[in-house]
Amino acid sequence: MKTFSLLRSPAVRDSLGIGIAVGAAGLAFGTAAVAAGLSPAQALFLSLFMFTGASQFALVGVIAGGGSLVAGALGALLLGARNTLYGLRLADVLGYRGARRALAAHGVIDETAAVTLVQPDRESARTAFMTTYVVLGGFWVATTLVGALATDRVSDIDAFGLDAVGPAIFLGLLWPRLREGGPRTWLIAGLGAGLALAATPFLAPGVPVLLAASAALISFIGTADRPAEPAAGADRTADDNEAEEVRS
Repeated sequence: MKTFSLLRSPAVRDSLGIGIAVGAAGLAFGTAAVAAGLSPAQALFLSLFMFTGASQFALVGVIAGGGSLVAGALGALLLGARNTLYGLRLADVLGYRGARRALAAHGVIDETAAVTLVQPDRESARTAFMTTYVVLGGFWVATTLVGALATDRVSDIDAFGLDAVGPAIFLGLLWPRLREGGPRTWLIAGLGAGLALAATPFLAPGVPVLLAASAALISFIGTADRPAEPAAGADRTADDNEAEEVRS
């Protein structure tokens, strides 16, 4: 009965839905990885230990373009850096210590953070986090293996257009963030794309991607010296205090 009640909780329902839907995308990663020249074992290793979709697709995208492993890894690290910020927030919400905290750190990604941070209490947050992590991680690894093994059996990958799977999926991951972002988001994306396109004919594969990441520096322009906005009602409180002193 307790298990049935747990399955009916909103936290578990949302986590299962997101975990299954997103985890199935590992099929595309397995395909893209083998199309880029990785072996099924290497693709599986990335999904097991790297476990962050956008960074994985970025890595195999650079390799597919003829770039070095170092350039691909640096690009993947830049994309994965956002997970550090998620981790700082989730550390307080989940309250894990010791080995459990180290294990949870591996599961800090966009989806687990999104599901966890909307929960009303710590118990629900922990349930949502671990359910999303286990379900999504399990599906991601399993479907990566299926996609990699299936693609490995294809004799002519280019004939089926499988080399385009990685860039297409990466664009699919990026598009929702562009759609929900404001003018500054579009400015950064446009500048990054322009830098990459301009540098591609002159630099080694993978390096234009790193150069494009510098466009993100725009997000800091004008924010460091911007004065903090007064809290709502601050001016009104000051005026009320002055009026009170006059009456006194």
